[in-house]
Amino acid sequence: MTPEPINLGMPRIPGTTRSLPNNPVDGHKRVLLAAPRGYCAGVDRAVIAVEKALERFGAPVYVRKEIVHNKHVVSTLQERGAIFVDEVDEAPEGSHLVFSAHGVSPAVVDQAEKRNMMTIDATCPLVTKVHREATRFARDEYHILFIGHDGHEEVEGTMGEAPESMTLIDGPHAVADIVVPDDRKLVWLSQTTLSVDETMETVRLLREKFPHLQDPPSDDICYATQNRQVAIKKVAADAELVIVVGSANSSNSVRLVEVALEYGAKAAYRVDYADEIKPEWFEGIASVGVTSGASVPEELVHEVLELLATGGYTDVVEVKTAEEDLIFSLPKELRPSRQS
Repeated sequence: MTPEPINLGMPRIPGTTRSLPNNPVDGHKRVLLAAPRGYCAGVDRAVIAVEKALERFGAPVYVRKEIVHNKHVVSTLQERGAIFVDEVDEAPEGSHLVFSAHGVSPAVVDQAEKRNMMTIDATCPLVTKVHREATRFARDEYHILFIGHDGHEEVEGTMGEAPESMTLIDGPHAVADIVVPDDRKLVWLSQTTLSVDETMETVRLLREKFPHLQDPPSDDICYATQNRQVAIKKVAADAELVIVVGSANSSNSVRLVEVALEYGAKAAYRVDYADEIKPEWFEGIASVGVTSGASVPEELVHEVLELLATGGYTDVVEVKTAEEDLIFSLPKELRPSRQS
């Protein structure tokens, strides 16, 4: 697919005053802007869910954990009256509580019910799909090898569906230490936001060790994670430097940095905001790739592009590898009531 120049119509971000030195380089300065990038359908649904809950019920509305893993989104919702808590018992009994896009375990749901909370489930439907698969396979007496990162909220929620029937595999390096009885039926599932390549390498090693390992009905890694990784692979092949906009606790944003380096970028950095970008990154750099994780609003990408323009990187070429038009309906608690 041939990249095409685009006009982003970028708004000026209030307070953006930094600039980059316009250093001479060998070659024409340009920005390769990955597409798809930024918000996925699950993140969009979750953020709107908190906004709608605030509109309908008024502040405060409590949210268990960060609604999505992005500093800017969380701080913006806090300003509107959302209160983020780590555990259910940190919110008052009977209050409105939103479950984040990463999902929760049945134990968390039970705890909220015991505290008479009015819960709103903003779990991404693709994560919910994995929860249902885990429940079904456990019921059918499979042992589930769950590929994911230890401590991630999505992993905690999914493994809470069938803790006695699941073993966590935290990447290819962990496969050698896995011990499972030979007579157990085995199936693998995975966290939705992993590196596609790393996950399939883990599956390959698992299958070598356990030839009877079965595949899930469909790949668990979400379409948005796959699409953003495919796009940055194409960008990285032609970019000397890649900037990924996203937060440190965003698994899919961190993976984009790793994928960019694996597929040809000489350097790649993750930033939350444009003001974290360092001028020394651009010495001798003609081609800069830009993308963002699935929980990043587009305004933060625009801010990065505006800063790059001050350093002479004004030719922005969008590298598009897929179209995304998926939309998820709001949680049932926030849908308009039907009038009889």
